[in-house]
Amino acid sequence: MKLIVDDKIPYIREVLDELADEVVYLPGSEICAADVKDADGLIVRTRTRCDEQLLSGSRVSIVATATIGYDHLDIDYLQRAGIQWMNCPGCNAGSVAQYVRSVLILLEREGWLRRGQSVVGVVGCGHVGSLVRQLAQEMGYAVVVSDPPLGMECDLRECDLITYHVPLTRCGDYPTYHMADERFMQSLTRWPIIVNTSRGAVVDNDALLRALCSGRVRQAVLDVWEGEPHVNLALLNKVYIGTPHIAGYSADGKVNADNMVIEGLCRHFGLENRWHIEPPAIDIELSATDTTDDQYLCYYNPLTDSQKLKNAPADFELLRGNYPVRRECSFKKP
Repeated sequence: MKLIVDDKIPYIREVLDELADEVVYLPGSEICAADVKDADGLIVRTRTRCDEQLLSGSRVSIVATATIGYDHLDIDYLQRAGIQWMNCPGCNAGSVAQYVRSVLILLEREGWLRRGQSVVGVVGCGHVGSLVRQLAQEMGYAVVVSDPPLGMECDLRECDLITYHVPLTRCGDYPTYHMADERFMQSLTRWPIIVNTSRGAVVDNDALLRALCSGRVRQAVLDVWEGEPHVNLALLNKVYIGTPHIAGYSADGKVNADNMVIEGLCRHFGLENRWHIEPPAIDIELSATDTTDDQYLCYYNPLTDSQKLKNAPADFELLRGNYPVRRECSFKKP
């Protein structure tokens, strides 16, 4: 068995070297038809467009993306070609929820949100959105949810913060492409904070910049961008927090995806799965005087990633591809 693998997928190499006869690691954005022609399986992230141009004439029988999203996979083509595909739903939901919790804490400390008074609107109530709804409620926020496919609708115009957790779709009954567009921005009445950790094109970036400049939107937190890795520099400089698509990049989330991919490969090729990857341990220094919010920020403070990107926006892919180990919170107060 030969596998072609995105070289930025961490923690998985030792297992794949045991599982397959040959494994070739390549930059995801550079994987081409010649690379996959004699491969049996392809393991990617979001930077590899898996379509007929890449896969026609190859012997690839399975494409696995170690991500929740799969808009980079041409599902229609894969099905026509008889190529099995898989994504990893929910793998990094805890990581994105950690990112959003830290963002809420920081926004509170800036005076832009108040527990018990501010209303949080969650758009999309799948794996990630349901966790975000839960944590926001636990923090003391009033929460409303908009997810029409699930029969959940609300008036987002009355929210103090709106956070997006939907896949990117351009057709069907509920397309999400530019669901937050110029018209939506103009309808807002509470001058909310916009948070997007889903896909860049869910929020019209040009419309958001105009809304920020006019004051229609109070502040914004963006982890995903239209046209990434090339970001709108004016928008990057305007947002409170801007990060290089790493909200779901905890070691825990990456390991979850790894284990799901390995299980999928074993099932597809009829192998026994005797592997289970664990995330690396890290030392977090917590103080007995720290509040719970302090401890969450000790585990992860997105302002650090934001400053790195604002200092060097051209390094978007470098920052993303060489992201440091980050663990999700699992602590007891000392």
